[in-house]
Amino acid sequence: MKLRNWKSQPYITLVFLAIQTAVFLVAFLLPGLMIEFRGSMFGAAIVLNHEYWRFITPLFIHFGLMHFAVNSVILYYMGQQVEAIYGHWRFFAIYLMSGVAGNLLSFAFNDVRTQSVGASTGLFGMFGAFIVLGFHFKNNPAIQAMVRQFALFIGLNFLFGMFDQTIDFYGHLGGLLGGILMGNIVALPVKSIKGYSIHTRIISGMILVFLVGFCFVYGLRKFNVF
Repeated sequence: MKLRNWKSQPYITLVFLAIQTAVFLVAFLLPGLMIEFRGSMFGAAIVLNHEYWRFITPLFIHFGLMHFAVNSVILYYMGQQVEAIYGHWRFFAIYLMSGVAGNLLSFAFNDVRTQSVGASTGLFGMFGAFIVLGFHFKNNPAIQAMVRQFALFIGLNFLFGMFDQTIDFYGHLGGLLGGILMGNIVALPVKSIKGYSIHTRIISGMILVFLVGFCFVYGLRKFNVF
């Protein structure tokens, strides 16, 4: 019974939240470690020093208390919902791969001097996964209402991102695309849900692989690697 109760808890969400909280506290208490600089999405460090972990680590690092607090609240509340619907390992894959996709798009299209961090790439991936749910649950008013709310939030964020240079527009866009594609790839753990055909999943996987490869190569070209 205890094991069943534990499995029903959003423990992946809590683990992600615990990691970014621990990283924030260490960065705050030990500023000499320069965690924000060492783990940020910074193209020059990736290309020149081969620091490829920077495609993942920015997901758990934040610039300042407000940045950390806002992203943590969104992750806590929305992560529970996405994890409950998709299941633990599917949520794990969606969140991490969306973060990587967002950082890759940032690597490819942002200025070479840009440094970015934050869980928002993964958060936008969750929004993207919810958009996929909206497509498959067209007759569910609760899910449709949430999809409309998230769509409004996404639209406003992209609008502000076009004028606010502190917002990583490409990181958010990449996270959103990654979440949509991953939502199709992993599907739902319910066999009765129609629409997750093997063809849809394969095509989504091919698009994701192409997106990852294209962004990586295009980012390298900015540094005259090719």
